[in-house]
Amino acid sequence: MQLSFQHLFFTLAFAALLIAIMVVAKSILIPLGLALLLAFILHPLHKWLKTKRFGNIGAAITVLLSFFLILAGVLTFFSAEIIALSDQLTDFGDKLMSIFTDTVVYVNENMSFLGNFDKDQLLEDGKAWIKEGAAGLLGKTFSSTASILTGLFTMIIYTFLFLIYKEGLVSAFMRFAPAEKENQYLKMLQKIQKVGQKYLSGMLTLILILGLANSTGLWIIGLDSPFLFGFLAASLSIIPYIGTTLGAGIPVLYAFMSKDELWVPLAVAGMFWLVQVIESNFLSPKVVGSSVNVNAFAAILSLIIGASVWGVAGMVLFLPFAAMLKVVCENYIPLQPLALLIGDDHFNKDEGENKGSELLDKIKKKITR
Repeated sequence: MQLSFQHLFFTLAFAALLIAIMVVAKSILIPLGLALLLAFILHPLHKWLKTKRFGNIGAAITVLLSFFLILAGVLTFFSAEIIALSDQLTDFGDKLMSIFTDTVVYVNENMSFLGNFDKDQLLEDGKAWIKEGAAGLLGKTFSSTASILTGLFTMIIYTFLFLIYKEGLVSAFMRFAPAEKENQYLKMLQKIQKVGQKYLSGMLTLILILGLANSTGLWIIGLDSPFLFGFLAASLSIIPYIGTTLGAGIPVLYAFMSKDELWVPLAVAGMFWLVQVIESNFLSPKVVGSSVNVNAFAAILSLIIGASVWGVAGMVLFLPFAAMLKVVCENYIPLQPLALLIGDDHFNKDEGENKGSELLDKIKKKITR
């Protein structure tokens, strides 16, 4: 077997150029990626409305309006929950500052590294520092809000265009395929669309189920604003591995600081652990299924690369993109080894041994010809 350094160089150069483009053009590519996934999930409804004589443009407008009305209702509900919780959050911050001050005083009394100081003065200085930081954070929040609204508007435009020009885009991409491979190429495009659609619809269903389960458990335990914390934890679960821990950590910390009984945070942590076990072993395989057939190594790698390139948006988008890349690689002989590295069939001996072996046999036959 010979190693072509020329091919290796061009491959690495292309990968570096692709990452550089994604970093430089992320303000364009992030809304485009989100719009693509949104168009995938809205396409069946858009197609159904077209059969009801809404017309192509009318169906697209109706679908987008319905989606964003639902989104606005959800945001309004949670905004009301946050406003209702604002007074308790102030007490929560004061309690955190008091614990910090007591800790500093205790350490200083035993190690005496700060000299003599007034505890009340330290508490006041800490509150002043928090207010100054909050003022700066507020300014950044307005700037971030403007960027989010701009990205949201851009995403709406992209989604609208994807919906109304879907047939034209498919026809344009079909021109890349040789005449004898058109059917195979069309099936590949349809499978890519189904992967994105099943992933996003499955995740939305999973968020709804987990949100209701978390909220019910927190309500039984007696934590304030159970729906806010429950659906916040469920929403963060779309970020693989990290989101679940972060989503559970916030209500556990709040319960620890807001309740005098120790059993409350322990009960919250136990409840989230139980829901996570049920979600990992039963809900995710049934709801999301094999739509994202990506092994753990490829999922973690896509998570790290996505976070490095696009931040939180990359952590959400790169996993379904990895699944779509696997579909593309399966249809091109030189890229089929990459499909094996991304997919889970070859690594899951119980379910995918036959599929992985069949794909390996095909690769070997193509190489030996």
